[in-house]
Amino acid sequence: MAESRTEISNLGEFGLIKRLNQGLKNNLPDSITGIGDDAAVIDLGTEFGLLSTDILLEGVHFDLSFFPLKHLGYKAIAINVSDIAAMNGIPRQVTVGLALSNRFSVEAVEELYEGMKAACKDFNVDLVGGDTSSSLSGLFISVSVFGRVAKDRITYRNTAKANDLLCVSGDLGGAYIGLQLLVREKQVFLADPNMQPQLDGKEYVIQRQLRPEARMDVVFELAAAGVIPTSMIDLSDGLASDLLHLCSQSGVGALVFEDKLPIDEQTYVGAVELNIGPITAALNGGEDYELLFTVPQSDYDKIKNNPKISVIGYMTDKKDEVLLHTKGDNRVPITAQGWN
Repeated sequence: MAESRTEISNLGEFGLIKRLNQGLKNNLPDSITGIGDDAAVIDLGTEFGLLSTDILLEGVHFDLSFFPLKHLGYKAIAINVSDIAAMNGIPRQVTVGLALSNRFSVEAVEELYEGMKAACKDFNVDLVGGDTSSSLSGLFISVSVFGRVAKDRITYRNTAKANDLLCVSGDLGGAYIGLQLLVREKQVFLADPNMQPQLDGKEYVIQRQLRPEARMDVVFELAAAGVIPTSMIDLSDGLASDLLHLCSQSGVGALVFEDKLPIDEQTYVGAVELNIGPITAALNGGEDYELLFTVPQSDYDKIKNNPKISVIGYMTDKKDEVLLHTKGDNRVPITAQGWN
């Protein structure tokens, strides 16, 4: 009998991770948490260590026809720091793996590293090593980040509680709209190389795609306010997808209010220009790298005046119901349509 074959597309990213995780267990006493959160958790005695890895692959995660190498280097570090922020931790060291084709000169690699150095300076982390290799199919970047967090301050995805307030940092959908604008302008250029990009007034959403910031500022401000989130995740796959992860792992539901979703004016205008619903972009656009987190209602007064934080809803005890309360007073299920 022929061996059966299952297509990866049948499972999707998280289905594949779940399947590969079957049978895996931590055997070492200092391995606290493995697959299933933004970072692995390691017991260092007086505190927890945090370890996370992300991959960026040319043609899948970035397009060098419009992605400056310096920005790409910055983003590679920032998105890994974001994983540590999502655990309420502080990043300390990063390592970088690169696979390069012969298209890339030494000067090009130096430009990539200039961006990495700038990010390391901004987020106060050290680049302490890595590996390089040749590639037959473009540029491959793998970054691992190590961080630390006090044991009484660590925040997981699976610890949200019913009636907690659901909060998000910054604004939503900008990175997705920025990407769609860049893709549009690339197509215009390919059709007519004499055309100039029409990106005036869209600098913010372009920056959101090309040079995102990890929200360590919010981590520090929550600590200064005396707030420890009850759960947290970074928004890499889109609000809808990542909220569903948070709810599923915590065994709770959620109610999100459409009129509370923070959307920047450039995101709104860009979405309308592209014939994309701004709410659709906010819910399903990926790569915002904002923090989605929950806090007890008793902490509301500590965060209500922070302009970087929006309360967008609350958690419920109905674990199978993750709903959007629309401006028309309807409640519709939130489904995962973001990055996969």
